[in-house]
Amino acid sequence: MINRRTLLGGTAVLAMGTTMSLFGKKADAAKAAATYPVTHTDAEWKKMLSSEAYQVLRHEGTERPGSSPLNAEHRAGVFACAGCQQNLYKSEDKFESGTGWPSFTRPIPGAVGELVDKTFFMTRTAVNCSRCGGHLGHVFPDGPQPTGQRYCINSAAIQLDEK
Repeated sequence: MINRRTLLGGTAVLAMGTTMSLFGKKADAAKAAATYPVTHTDAEWKKMLSSEAYQVLRHEGTERPGSSPLNAEHRAGVFACAGCQQNLYKSEDKFESGTGWPSFTRPIPGAVGELVDKTFFMTRTAVNCSRCGGHLGHVFPDGPQPTGQRYCINSAAIQLDEK
């Protein structure tokens, strides 16, 4: 027989599970099963990276819109992964999207991978570094030509290497 305590407890567990699937870790099974050329333990990553880069790259965090110091960056160079220094985006492919994050029309071929992200009541495409698996941001099909893509990237995940 179901009593009030059992019903409330079951409802709480169901609600918590639903919340975790909607607001919890964003990585899907494909990323969890993937192997990358550059690997470190969680403790090593935490020691190697700034706290913000660690949260973004290793725990799929995001910066507040407009807080990105690289959003207004216009120097020539290549944007590399802050975790493994792999070149990811060329400065000539960067554009002002008005979103508050650095945006690019395309990555360097082979530099990034894409994963399905089904959090926050929507399906998006997450972008990660193909060398270390670090979370970079998301890609959307609303960018300018020639690609029509907008790679919306957290500045904590990248660094500018000037030419």
